[in-house]
Amino acid sequence: MELQAREGRLIAAAGLGRVLIATAVPVERDAVAQAFGGISPGSDDAALGAVGRAHPFRTGGTTAHGWTDVIDVGVGPALAAASVASALTAASLQGTPYDLVVSAGIGGGFQPDAPVGSLVVADEIVAADLGAETPDGFVPVTELGFGTVRHQPPGDLVRRVAEAAGARTGAVLTVSTVTGTAARATALRERHPTALAEAMEGFGVAEAAGAHGVPVLEIRAVSNPVGPRDRAAWRIGDALAALTEGFGKLVPVLESWNRHDQ
Repeated sequence: MELQAREGRLIAAAGLGRVLIATAVPVERDAVAQAFGGISPGSDDAALGAVGRAHPFRTGGTTAHGWTDVIDVGVGPALAAASVASALTAASLQGTPYDLVVSAGIGGGFQPDAPVGSLVVADEIVAADLGAETPDGFVPVTELGFGTVRHQPPGDLVRRVAEAAGARTGAVLTVSTVTGTAARATALRERHPTALAEAMEGFGVAEAAGAHGVPVLEIRAVSNPVGPRDRAAWRIGDALAALTEGFGKLVPVLESWNRHDQ
């Protein structure tokens, strides 16, 4: 751990950044980790605080924007926010803060714009069901006078990542209840016309990153259409393979991007 901390400080001194990639579950974590060849599993509870239970994967060098940790943070926005906040706090206390947080994994795609097997990079990360139901329909929490419902990743980084990975760009919705009907899919798309995908962790990850002043990205591989719940139509294996392939193309982009140049 002490050696890792010293290496992290040297990387920071060289002007390179550190990237935290947060997935919901281990199978997504492993798919992302495969993109950074030479990764072996290990845990570092002291470095990552409470999130050490996630058994982070660490690169052996300075690939993927200098220093990359890939962790699984749990399902849903609340646990994702808590886990990422713990990791960011622990890194800051060690003197090796992160410069970018990426929420990554599989998710549902709004058809026909985000077909199964495609990649989506969020140009907005939106809490789609944070608010209140009224007789006139859904009202976001911002219209009730509270908080926020969206985060915007750095536009230049979104563009470069999408070009490198061959991904589509659009809003990615964070939901606490996954869509399972055509009616809800239609309602979400009407409220969010630019939405391409939905998942369950992005907004929580973005809230934690925002609280620490760290930029955030969200990258999703589409495993199923948003709409009626049809497990026979899921293509989880294809989506995980797309996630691995996509991240494999991102190393040069992440290495060359500097948040302080924005």
